[in-house]
Amino acid sequence: MTSTPGKRTYSVPAQLAGERLDACVAVLAEDLSRTLVKRLIDQGHLTLDGQASKPAATVAAGQTVEITIPAPQPLPLEAQDLPLDIVYEDDYLLAVNKPPAMAVHPGPGHERNTLVNALSGYCNSLSTAGGQVRPGLVHRLDRDTSGLLLVAKADQVHRRLSAAIEQREVKRTYQVLVWEAPAEARGRITTRFGRHPQHRTLMSVLEAGGRQAVTDYQLEEQYRWSWTPPNARPRTRRASYLLCSLQTGRTHQIRVHMAHLGLPVIGDADYGDAQRDGAGPEDLNRLVAALTGQALHAAQLAFTHPVTGEQMQLRASPPSAFADLHTWLRDYQV
Repeated sequence: MTSTPGKRTYSVPAQLAGERLDACVAVLAEDLSRTLVKRLIDQGHLTLDGQASKPAATVAAGQTVEITIPAPQPLPLEAQDLPLDIVYEDDYLLAVNKPPAMAVHPGPGHERNTLVNALSGYCNSLSTAGGQVRPGLVHRLDRDTSGLLLVAKADQVHRRLSAAIEQREVKRTYQVLVWEAPAEARGRITTRFGRHPQHRTLMSVLEAGGRQAVTDYQLEEQYRWSWTPPNARPRTRRASYLLCSLQTGRTHQIRVHMAHLGLPVIGDADYGDAQRDGAGPEDLNRLVAALTGQALHAAQLAFTHPVTGEQMQLRASPPSAFADLHTWLRDYQV
């Protein structure tokens, strides 16, 4: 692949010969969903051997696909007076404990009430290095994942923190509640990672292609309990409390890696286990249902302050629904 700003050029490989154009491009351009690819074709931003084509056109080996990706239209950013749980702040940066069910930045379906709206209402000085839609944001969390996020107040601070994350100099530790228990008490998961081949809004572990994803995990606690459902035989279930550290920062990385190990995150509607989420003692079912999203919390950040050089150790407590579920698992043992 060759690319210039806003433009990408691909050569169709032999293994994709005979595929539909939209399906072929969705494989070649892993960061583009098939829906977006179809829209680009329909709008004339994608050509096959220099000619406009249809999404269903059949491709041949060696043909050239050229994609011109138009610049996104920025959404108007409204500063809002919303509550913020600020864990740390100085003249250069701040760290917030994001609640679950809050989008990090505006997008389709959530133009208001995002973390960026709240930050814009709170702080007059935010970095612009992340673009107009993401002022200050050094990294992101899924909408339904809670926890610590770093926010830069100046572009130079933003660039230094982004470089530190890229060079794996920022330690990000997550608290996770999962079904079952890992075979080993600690380990490292290293896989290829990219868009799910069928569900383009989701991510998956890939046999080949994609990008490398690395997650370290450590088993902190195991739980085992029994209960007797109405008119059924007694059943036994297991769950675990893990600490996970990101070595790379792929979208949905911990959730996908845990599911890949057979340890789905409790309450995860996309990669979890709905049957287990709703099958247990009544108290457990109620606590799982009370989760706003999945039982995944960005609990700790360790990094070198980009201006003062101080070694920073930031911590944030999980939401009450996570804590209540954790307490039940600890207390309700066989």
